[in-house]
Amino acid sequence: MPSAETSAPAVSSEQLRVRLADVEPQIALGALDGRYRRDAAPLVDHLSEAALNRNRVHVEIEWFIHLCVEQVLDGLPPLSAEQIDELRGIVSEFGAEEIAELAEIEAETVHDVKAVEYFIARRLQGLGLGELTPLVHFACTSEDINNLSYAVGIRDAVEQVWLPAARTALDGLSALAEAAAEVPMLSRTHGQPATPSTLGKEIAVFVHRLSRQMRRIEAQEYLGKINGATGTYAAHLAAAPTADWPGIAERFVQRLGLTFNPLTTQIESHDWQAELYADIARFNRILHGLCVDIWSYISIGFFRQIPVAGATGSSTMPHKVNPIRFENAEANLEVSNALLDVLASTLVESRWQRDLTDSSGQRNIGTALGHSILALNNVTKGLRQLDVAEDVIAADLDANWEVLGEAIQTVMRAEAIAGTPGMDSPYERLKELTRGRRVDQQKLREFVDGLGLSEQASSRLRELTPAKYTGLAAQLAGEHARR
Repeated sequence: MPSAETSAPAVSSEQLRVRLADVEPQIALGALDGRYRRDAAPLVDHLSEAALNRNRVHVEIEWFIHLCVEQVLDGLPPLSAEQIDELRGIVSEFGAEEIAELAEIEAETVHDVKAVEYFIARRLQGLGLGELTPLVHFACTSEDINNLSYAVGIRDAVEQVWLPAARTALDGLSALAEAAAEVPMLSRTHGQPATPSTLGKEIAVFVHRLSRQMRRIEAQEYLGKINGATGTYAAHLAAAPTADWPGIAERFVQRLGLTFNPLTTQIESHDWQAELYADIARFNRILHGLCVDIWSYISIGFFRQIPVAGATGSSTMPHKVNPIRFENAEANLEVSNALLDVLASTLVESRWQRDLTDSSGQRNIGTALGHSILALNNVTKGLRQLDVAEDVIAADLDANWEVLGEAIQTVMRAEAIAGTPGMDSPYERLKELTRGRRVDQQKLREFVDGLGLSEQASSRLRELTPAKYTGLAAQLAGEHARR
């Protein structure tokens, strides 16, 4: 007969419901703003909605100053150095109160860029520049401000946050490649025992590949435009027909530290963004391959994981230390690439002179980079917890003497060319000896001794072991372990 406890109904979903959305501080929906906030936090300064608005204020203020400095309109008074500093102070002092004020203005305008214009206009009055309010957002469409604001934010996010995280991870990988440069290791091609290498050389391959991608990202151009509603400078010329507006625009974009795009529709075409996201996604994919390889090396014992004091490796199996850093990195690289691939493919398209699909799309840039940074940080931490198990690697090598069959048949080919008799069918003879069976040192030496090789060739092969059959691997690792 069931007890009262077992017969009682389960807790209902209604009873389980908690108004988490009302909890203060508010509970995050996304992992980057919740569990992984610490890793993604540096991006907030560059790619959050608040950062976008600050950058819009920055671009609007600089355009205001630029128009005054260039004296594009009759009657524009010159700005003093003090006035320019005060104008730029609107940007440097942008904080929580300003964010809230902008939100209130946008609630009325129902337009984010227009809200920025009104926000700046309010401050001009306080600076004694109220008569110049019409110069704010002069001859601009929203995309003139947005494309430059995004370019500044993305540039700074990549250069100040993503690239430093990538360099740190790559430094750790380089150190591992150097430390293991001379550690002989059985290679596996198609998952099968193959010609030995060194662990350091195999890690250096990833260092080399990732370094190439990083150099592409470091050389990225960040483009911008400020040419009006359809890219024709029509309003500019209507107001100031004698001004060199393309030249004015180019100088302004370059002053922001960006590359000028001279020909666009209403929007800057975002091609540079697609290029950047494709490069970061490719970097991510190579890093994903590294995580898979290291996970696999851990699984066969080539690496021991250094336990973290007090950490639990498994909830039920005390002996385990799970490779969670590399698994976490894999998952976040996949999420990052899903977003980067969508952004790279969709941002290059726009209906006729402009549609608004890019507006929602670009708001996910921070999330895409955030998952990549989270992965990079996990790789960095995971690498620090690895210890090379040279004894396991050596035992694996010693159990696979048949990999020397390649060396023997290649020496036989060379001997045949040199005129040594009895060197016919070298590949086939080694295949018969080694395929599908384990061959130990003694059997290989007996085979070599019966070939009739020259004394020099015979001596080289008799001294060869799987651990010594690594070619130039150690040298290559030493040359390419550093990015």
